[in-house]
Amino acid sequence: MQRCLALGGEGVSGIENCTAAELLEQLNDLGEHERIEAKRASAVGHSIMETVCAFANEPNLGGGWLLLGVREQENTLFRTYEVEGLSNPDKIASDLLSQCRSVFNGAVSPRIFPVETVQGRRVLRVWVPESAPAARPIYFKDEGLPAGALRRIGPSDVHCSDDDLMVLYDGRNIETFDSSPLTQAGMDDLDADAIEDYRRERAKASHSAEELTWSDEELLRALNCVRQENGQWHPTVAGILLFGSKMALRRLFPLMRIDYIRVPGKKWVPDPDSRFDSLELRDPLMKMVRRAQSAILDDMIEAFSLPEGEMQRQVNRAIPDRVIREAVVNAVMHRSYRQQQPVQIIRYSNRLEIRNPGYSLKNEEHLGEPGSQNRNPKVAEVLHETRFAENKGSGVRVMRELMERANLTPPLFESDRARDVFVTTLHFHHFLSESDWEWLAVYKDLTLSDEEARALIWVRENGAIANAVYRNLNDVDTLSASKHLRRLCDAGILTLKGRSSATFYVPGPRFVPGQAAKPSQLEALSDQSEPLSGNPPPLSGDLAPLSGNLSPLAQQFSVLVPDVPGLVQEFAALPPELQQRIVDFGPRTGQTATRALIAALCSIRAWRTDELALMLRRAAKYLLESYLTPMVEDGTLQRTHPQTLNHPQQAYRAPQDEVNP
Repeated sequence: MQRCLALGGEGVSGIENCTAAELLEQLNDLGEHERIEAKRASAVGHSIMETVCAFANEPNLGGGWLLLGVREQENTLFRTYEVEGLSNPDKIASDLLSQCRSVFNGAVSPRIFPVETVQGRRVLRVWVPESAPAARPIYFKDEGLPAGALRRIGPSDVHCSDDDLMVLYDGRNIETFDSSPLTQAGMDDLDADAIEDYRRERAKASHSAEELTWSDEELLRALNCVRQENGQWHPTVAGILLFGSKMALRRLFPLMRIDYIRVPGKKWVPDPDSRFDSLELRDPLMKMVRRAQSAILDDMIEAFSLPEGEMQRQVNRAIPDRVIREAVVNAVMHRSYRQQQPVQIIRYSNRLEIRNPGYSLKNEEHLGEPGSQNRNPKVAEVLHETRFAENKGSGVRVMRELMERANLTPPLFESDRARDVFVTTLHFHHFLSESDWEWLAVYKDLTLSDEEARALIWVRENGAIANAVYRNLNDVDTLSASKHLRRLCDAGILTLKGRSSATFYVPGPRFVPGQAAKPSQLEALSDQSEPLSGNPPPLSGDLAPLSGNLSPLAQQFSVLVPDVPGLVQEFAALPPELQQRIVDFGPRTGQTATRALIAALCSIRAWRTDELALMLRRAAKYLLESYLTPMVEDGTLQRTHPQTLNHPQQAYRAPQDEVNP
């Protein structure tokens, strides 16, 4: 089966032996796959053509399989697929070929294999090849660019942004944002000291580099840091970022800075009476990287040792210096400078989080593999040739190797396209410690692998784990991660929550919290059971039961939500003024009033999305996308689990400090 998928990128020769039944088996083993997409296909609709477009566009994927006549089963614990069958496969095949020739800007030539019978029903197996670089991007003619083009990101088809188009154009001579001229800036906005700083760093990397003999003007032109417009020379975006004066940086990129934030404890705002300690860094990029690295290292926990036979002691920091440097450089090199947001480095007591605006242009599943997809190629080239950055595409791999060599928890990387942010998390603690092994001894009957053991320690510390986190922790592929997590679910140690991309695994009935437990405790826990539905937990029950005499406002609210008695209890505990606003809240309430009401509720306590949706009689997804996420981004709200964005118990509260992560 693995051979079938591997050969897909080599064209159709030799893949005829990969059957529809094998593809279905692979899909059910994994639940979802970046190179297989199942569709019911009662007709060739827009969804099928979007997948065709995504498979044809995604660089280095090699293409993908469409399995037509298959649907996802409902009401199953794990995502599984079953054969529904096609009533008219010949028409489906004809329509698919016709649309591939007509709806896109260029021809896409899928190979449709003969009709196969699986589970007694007819299905079609279609191979969509990756388009040649010169033909990309493939897009819907009537939608145009960028929205009419799609990429295959993991198991999803996603509409392209301007940054994605740069990847699809595959290095062709197109203007990137960092090469754009800033006509409102002049040559006097460039700092001579910053240019000299570049010369020093370049000489360290290669003392005989030819460009060191050039004048400043020649050097800047060669680095694409200045461009001529209407007969005058102007700095480009890269020129200002790399060599701009502080005044120019403040004027042209007011939020192009690094915020270094120290947080007491392991959580954001653990103590409302404790204020954050933060430092703002504004400088040309190379100087800013050095200052950020120094700020982190000055705070870092140090251990000293004197190896046998050595005369000088060695300093061992909680995280290797080179890992910190790579993480900071990656943030400033790959961030989106279209966004007016700073890079944030947040130091908790147990970890370091680096958050930069701009999702990863490289598929998250392939981070660490050779090759780089950079939205700021002019900036990246300068950082590479001055040895600030590793060879292209190797920074993530270097961080993983160094953390493993230091016996530290592997670095975690999270790319969130919806919020357009990339987060790197570096934990200080070693993995696995003696106490961890003692705790894991209660599961000795299962003969856990090292990978599964790491996952359970992660769940004990963080409360949940996702497939992507499992892959990061153990450097395994998606299929292996899915199989291991299912095994832990089958053993009752974990429980599946959510579906599709929102799937998470949380402690199950056999999960032993805290430190090492005795075998008798494990036996008692193994006898317990709980439903494995994906339903959210009930509303908070820490309020005293209501008396039978509801206030007039509570009676009105109970009519609005007649099937949620627990919610009436929550409502009755709110201040009367807020109760009135909730009762008056209706379909025509404007955005400003809605935001104000959400903020008022979240100033009292943290609320989950489902709780707020019930309270305000709005769809949870709409509330999350239109209000909660934007309010977090503009600092009006904070997440209770900022380090795990899709945490099953994620809730929202009003800020308890002026700094917003």
